[in-house]
Amino acid sequence: MSEAQSRSGGADVARDLTAFQQNILVILAEEPMYGLAIKRELESYYDAEVNHGRLYPNLDDLVEMGLVEKSELDKRTNQYALTEEGRLAVLDRIDWVLSKYVTDEERAEDVRERIDLDD
Repeated sequence: MSEAQSRSGGADVARDLTAFQQNILVILAEEPMYGLAIKRELESYYDAEVNHGRLYPNLDDLVEMGLVEKSELDKRTNQYALTEEGRLAVLDRIDWVLSKYVTDEERAEDVRERIDLDD
């Protein structure tokens, strides 16, 4: 079994996610965050305001799908963290995008330059 096949756990559910939901998962891949921090990250990415009425229902959906875990930081603040299934979903998406983009050595080098963590 290939590594990609063994990671398919969260992939089946995640393949039907909206781009907005996928972006939430990617943001949470960095570290657990509370809702307003996720909102700020999304607003930075979209360069536009993200409505609470859009964010929180999507977070709730991701929790229900088992891709995100919700915990209480205090009485007014929830923290969201990627579950193992969520992490696998992010990796599945990366695998798929790379399989479509990396079609020759030049493109492979483009990707290598972007992921070189030594810089």
